[in-house]
Amino acid sequence: MNEPTITCSNCHTEIRLTESLAAPLLAATHQQYQQRLAQKDHEIAKREQDIREQEKYLIEARRNLEQQITEQVAAQLKIDRARLIEEESRKAKLAIASELESKVRELADLQELLRTRDQKLAEAQHAQAELIKKQRELDNAKRELELTVEKRVQENLATVRFQARREVEESLKLKVMEKDQTITSMQQKIEELKQKAEQGSQQLQVEVQELELETLLRAKSPLDAIEPVPKGDFGGDVLHYVFSQSGQQSGVILWESKRTKNWSDTWLVKLREDQRNAKAEVSILVSQALPKGIETFDVVEGVWVAHPRVALPVATILRHALLQVGLARQVSEGQQTKTEMVSILSWTTFSSAHRSDRRSLYYDAGRFR
Repeated sequence: MNEPTITCSNCHTEIRLTESLAAPLLAATHQQYQQRLAQKDHEIAKREQDIREQEKYLIEARRNLEQQITEQVAAQLKIDRARLIEEESRKAKLAIASELESKVRELADLQELLRTRDQKLAEAQHAQAELIKKQRELDNAKRELELTVEKRVQENLATVRFQARREVEESLKLKVMEKDQTITSMQQKIEELKQKAEQGSQQLQVEVQELELETLLRAKSPLDAIEPVPKGDFGGDVLHYVFSQSGQQSGVILWESKRTKNWSDTWLVKLREDQRNAKAEVSILVSQALPKGIETFDVVEGVWVAHPRVALPVATILRHALLQVGLARQVSEGQQTKTEMVSILSWTTFSSAHRSDRRSLYYDAGRFR
């Protein structure tokens, strides 16, 4: 169906009425009709005013005429005025009715055009839905193929992974030796800082405690990455990245140290916010002063709170928990090999067997006071 057109009165150019032009054109036409009606009413009112003025003038001019002549003139003027109003109103209504009928026909044509386009749009949407369905079926087939290939590759990687694991263990031994040397050097620096801290610098004492915490964490967990939080970033003192035997990151612990005589609940609110900013799974607040009712460690409002002497046992517990969570996540994703699971399960058995020996853990933690 051809689209309706209109012709410009100035340049005689034909313009097609599209969906975007139809609504504004109808609104403009309606407004134009209202303006014409208002103009006609104004003209009629003006003519009435002129007649009233003429009537007033005649009355004034013929003031001395007889009352009967005055009444006849007034009656005649009233009849003429009514006839004039009726004639002008009839002409205006006929003109408006003609134009409105024309616009109604144009609107009907536009509505028919819109129905045709809606039908074409529905057909296009149906075709698009069929295309999406076929694409989804193709993606499913592709994923099944990739899964089959991955299973076959995993079956042939056991020997290669065992060899790589052995090479990594040899490399880790060298790194542990290097870390031991670094720890020894840092412990010497810590002792020097302790001596300065005893002379009265509270800030220096806190920094010593942070360095000592980093040193003990590195010594206790050589496979993990212990990094101080840069100044100006989110709060906290140390970021503890927990890695499994296979080198897979299992989680992040955010540490913060306090060395004050009095406890403050505002520390917990700030540390939870810092934990979210650091995207850490766990946060630990190490403080000499603990909340009322806590002697060594506990969980307060989602934050682990611990005395310095039990910081390392708490770290061991949380590190073990993160490793277990990471193992479960890897197994569910099909990314953990049997060799890696046996290794981690062996570590779990070892930890469980020695968990009861609290005096050994407290001995290791006794250096951090």
